[in-house]
Amino acid sequence: MPSEKPRRFTFLLLDRFTMLPFTAAIEPLRLANRASGRQLYSWRLVGPGKDQATCSNGTRVILDASLDAEIASERDDVVIVCGGTDIAREATKPVLNWLRKQARGGATVGAVCTGAWILAEAGLLDGRKATIHWENHDGFAEAFPEVDLYRSVFVNDGNRLTAAGGTSSIDLMLHLIAEAHGDFLATEVADQMLHTAIRTDQDRQRLSIPTRIGVRHPRLAAVIARMEANLEEPISPAQLAADAGMSTRQLERLFRRYLNRSPKRYYMETRLARARNLLMQTELPIIEVALASGFSSPSHFSKCYRAQYGSTPYRERGTGAAAPT
Repeated sequence: MPSEKPRRFTFLLLDRFTMLPFTAAIEPLRLANRASGRQLYSWRLVGPGKDQATCSNGTRVILDASLDAEIASERDDVVIVCGGTDIAREATKPVLNWLRKQARGGATVGAVCTGAWILAEAGLLDGRKATIHWENHDGFAEAFPEVDLYRSVFVNDGNRLTAAGGTSSIDLMLHLIAEAHGDFLATEVADQMLHTAIRTDQDRQRLSIPTRIGVRHPRLAAVIARMEANLEEPISPAQLAADAGMSTRQLERLFRRYLNRSPKRYYMETRLARARNLLMQTELPIIEVALASGFSSPSHFSKCYRAQYGSTPYRERGTGAAAPT
């Protein structure tokens, strides 16, 4: 029999948190209460600010309490960190200490969007499975090698929960609702949200390669997948072609026809995109960013980067990154 006491969720709203993952996490709880006719869940909003938190789109949310207040979590509670832009700046001592205290008290701790970065900084993901928004994946992996990082939409590792961002929060919450109260209630909540395809922790975050590039060509998709899996040590076009069962000339024609660029150019753009993410999201030295993106020479890296983005890696580092959804 389910407990009569509502399970309480505490949402930690960091400055410039992303609204979509937060609302996608809290709405399934409300709808579960409505659909069941009982208060299965309760929630409260807390943050480093005194009275309110501001999300990345400028909307302000009234808080129930600040971290200065005595906020105790019980063993069945769930604490969810809601992150957003410039997440490393939000890893302040008060925030990290507060999260460690909640975990010591027995609460399950989790995160949506970039909030996993804060859990990792607090040491709460050491040796645990986790996920984070795909845009932050490479930077997170470099910064926290002790975390077992996945590219799935969400990860449930016992008393550690992480969702990648966007609508993945819905899937995580539906998973928790199904665990506690059965698949029928979770499906009813999904129907209310018009969420027609419930994803599991086996589903990947990003759209398939054919969907992303707008082309359904198996060989082209296979070559691009190999490129994306080998950014640190790029594979030559000749080897890519041979592995795909075609000549180098055929590979060139394939890329020109569907993507209007050479395989070499496409590979370079993909590696530079990874480099840009690392520059924006980590404190790695420029030389390490270059190496992690397949450039053995810092000067060559800088030249290619400037040609692509109109700025050098050194100047780019201080500009900040765009927020994931």
